[in-house]
Amino acid sequence: MSSVIKSGNSKQNWPENYRKGAEQAKDARIRAFYEAGCPSPDTPVRDVPLVALDFETTGLEADQHSIVSIGLVPFTLTGIQLGQCWHQVVRPRLPLHKTSVTIHGITHSEIENAPDLEDVLDPLFEHLNGRIPVVHYRNIERPFLNTALQWRLNEQLRFPVIDTMAIEAHLHPNRNPSRWQQLMGKKPISIRLADSRLRYGLPHYASHNALIDAIATAELLQAQVLHHFSPETPIGDLWV
Repeated sequence: MSSVIKSGNSKQNWPENYRKGAEQAKDARIRAFYEAGCPSPDTPVRDVPLVALDFETTGLEADQHSIVSIGLVPFTLTGIQLGQCWHQVVRPRLPLHKTSVTIHGITHSEIENAPDLEDVLDPLFEHLNGRIPVVHYRNIERPFLNTALQWRLNEQLRFPVIDTMAIEAHLHPNRNPSRWQQLMGKKPISIRLADSRLRYGLPHYASHNALIDAIATAELLQAQVLHHFSPETPIGDLWV
């Protein structure tokens, strides 16, 4: 099977990138992340430790907006370790806007005494080290975390992710009907998290809570592999 995601990242030698990252890292936490290693791309996905990761942010641009909450839940294809999940509100660099408060529900009073991201890097990396992150829309978690670490530690963090939204896009290449098809009544196929879950009969969860969205993403990947792939699918076919 060819890689699900046609992307330059899918061709990267991630295990080698981790080896080089460990040699170049100056911060001990970044070095430990890389030293924990990355599985070979031919490793069956069933054998890979995974962690569903979700950020709530003040906007969509990593160089202009900030992370305000983190949700993490370790899992495998056969189970989700809810007892090991982690949720943390963090203080953004800039004040919250009314629009972002409306979306994620985190208020000024909640972040007033919240720690900076740098203050919670130890538990964050405890959950990330040795696991492949699973996200729904990779243009949030990976660039936001990388930018935040550049700003605080002057270091970059490069890692592969499995993107459940990209998998849905791969499975529904004709999801946007032509104008003629629209006139004939054909509706677009949404690849948003909640709508994607519905296609697999997964329950509806309230959105825009980082931990709930992380759990929802973990369940979605489990369903995607069950219905469209195999536990033997090489991790390199799914990550980007």
